[in-house]
Amino acid sequence: MIGRVAGRIEYKGEDHVLIDVRGVGYVVYCSDRVLAALPGAGEAAALYTDLLVREDLLQLFGFPTLVEKEWHRLLMSVQGVGAKASLAILGTLGPDGVSRAIALGDWNAIKAAKGIGPKTAQRVVNELKDKAPTVMAMGVGPVASAGPEVLDDAAPATPAPAAPRPAPAAPAQSEALSALSNLGYAPGEAAAAVAQAAGEAPEANTAELIRAALRLLAPKG
Repeated sequence: MIGRVAGRIEYKGEDHVLIDVRGVGYVVYCSDRVLAALPGAGEAAALYTDLLVREDLLQLFGFPTLVEKEWHRLLMSVQGVGAKASLAILGTLGPDGVSRAIALGDWNAIKAAKGIGPKTAQRVVNELKDKAPTVMAMGVGPVASAGPEVLDDAAPATPAPAAPRPAPAAPAQSEALSALSNLGYAPGEAAAAVAQAAGEAPEANTAELIRAALRLLAPKG
């Protein structure tokens, strides 16, 4: 299993990038959002990867964080969602948006991805809603980085810069989720409350998210 690729970008295609790792070129398929965040040809980059194996096909898919890779794996487990559909969903919403949409049962947000119909979107939410808290609890997760090992003897004196890191989500959501779980709330309802609170106040810190989520979880009436 190839879990991470780090090297120099040879070229960027419409839906993939070729990364040279010490003379071996890896074609890695990515979402539009991830491709846009990668640097240009000749620069260093690193991605976590997931290998799709079929009888007549081997494909690598790349992600900047382990959280995004995990969502890809889970999305692919849903009937009717292939690699292309998974990348479309992640490219449209990003990993945080996917977490929020699934935790809240917002299948309309999933449907906004290209090629995703209402039935598929509802199936994604229904099948993955119970798994959203676990992925959300992963927090910021490591960001793939291209270290000095990608350089070789033929490299120029000035190392190529590492790929720009997309700003990861604040760990406040995972911390708030953990706090609510410790208070006895079920993972599903805690995740939905935290997701809604984070959506309404993206810059909120852990304490503010906990207070907002508790207000949402409070009995009505």
